[in-house]
Amino acid sequence: MATMQRSCVTLLLFALLFSHISVEVSSRTITLYNKCTHPVWPGIQPSAGKPMLARGGFKLLPNKAYSLKLPPLWSGRFWGRHGCSFDASGRGRCATGDCGGSLFCNGLGGAPPATLAEITLGNDQDFYDVSLVDGYNLAMSITPFKGSGKCSYAGCVSDLNRMCPVGLQVRSRDNRRVVACKSACFAFNSPRYCCTGSFGSPQSCKPTAYSRIFKTACPRAYSYAYDDPTSIATCSGGSYLVTFCPHHR
Repeated sequence: MATMQRSCVTLLLFALLFSHISVEVSSRTITLYNKCTHPVWPGIQPSAGKPMLARGGFKLLPNKAYSLKLPPLWSGRFWGRHGCSFDASGRGRCATGDCGGSLFCNGLGGAPPATLAEITLGNDQDFYDVSLVDGYNLAMSITPFKGSGKCSYAGCVSDLNRMCPVGLQVRSRDNRRVVACKSACFAFNSPRYCCTGSFGSPQSCKPTAYSRIFKTACPRAYSYAYDDPTSIATCSGGSYLVTFCPHHR
């Protein structure tokens, strides 16, 4: 199954690169691909001092992709908003991942809970991960290509909304379904869950029952603040594909 998934990802990358998306061979890019059955409004937040990409947000229809050129040494985070409605001026709101009620996040982060894809470009090596530290709203993955080194896949493919503990659930307005899953830190604001105070080190902040649920479902994603060894990935000189709902076919 894993081999088949990698083959499908490889075919998708070639399709994206050599069909309707124009990508300069020499440039480094990040391609956002919506594999969900519903629209996603990607949010983009650059790290301090780094340039804004695509004004920080836009609408991405199902089975569509959008490619952005990555500036040298850029770092930041991406997430998916869903259940959004905006007027002609770009004002509105999203059911999850909202960034101040605007289509263009313009430097603002997404309101938790939201799944995050994080990346830091380096001169010699890039670092990237998918994080559930701020909770979960959509399945996401990062797949590197054209790079050198280990360049492993990172992500959370499972639908955590289906297995979210009651105390962490965010439900739709009609209360019929779970639309997001809070982190234990966001839900309970406890130093033990947030890795703060006396729990503010890798030695004192350990996995909890809640973070283990996330880790079991998504072993290639951060489940809590100090979940580094099995969560952060590296690659050199490549470009990246961020997929929303990678489990959908």
